[in-house]
Amino acid sequence: MNNGIDKDKLSWEAVKVEHLVQDEWIDFRRVDYRLPNGEVIGPVYNYSKHSFSLVVATDTEGRFVCVKQYRHGIDEITTEFPAGAIEYKEKSDVPYITCDNIIATEEDAFDAARRELLEETGYSSNNWKHLMTIPANATLSNSRVHIYAATGCKRVREQDLDETEFLYVKLLSEEELLKRINGGDFKQSLHVLAYYLFKANL
Repeated sequence: MNNGIDKDKLSWEAVKVEHLVQDEWIDFRRVDYRLPNGEVIGPVYNYSKHSFSLVVATDTEGRFVCVKQYRHGIDEITTEFPAGAIEYKEKSDVPYITCDNIIATEEDAFDAARRELLEETGYSSNNWKHLMTIPANATLSNSRVHIYAATGCKRVREQDLDETEFLYVKLLSEEELLKRINGGDFKQSLHVLAYYLFKANL
């Protein structure tokens, strides 16, 4: 039953937007929307955060270059691939996050991918492939994840971590990685997606 609504007209129209928090980390919004049938619903919550780059990296022996760190969302220490935010400040007219300024070019995303791999792990690669760019959580946010593969990685220096970063590098065989994905501590859903994209493309 479609209540007389054109099946191709499914978009919601924002009629009221309130920025509950808008700073250099997040633009968290409370929105009232007009539905395709004209009804207005709200509040509906959504947000923008930094888009980020994620790197499935393997070394010259085929081991996956991973990092272990604490994730406060689930209050657990997880194993995952190197990843990091794409900075917006240098190219933005405002010093805070907006719906628009977190959308990065692939050039900026690739720069972030190379930087994060090197800083978080000390590893570098000359063999890169872009696997996918996709919304990180399309239901709630317009932020995007840019997923890359880096193969033949070599350790070229020590880690260079931010003051708030506490992580260490873990080299995993594919068998070990799959054990962690299937019931272990590899719990970032987008990182699991990245692994299967890696397998499908390389």
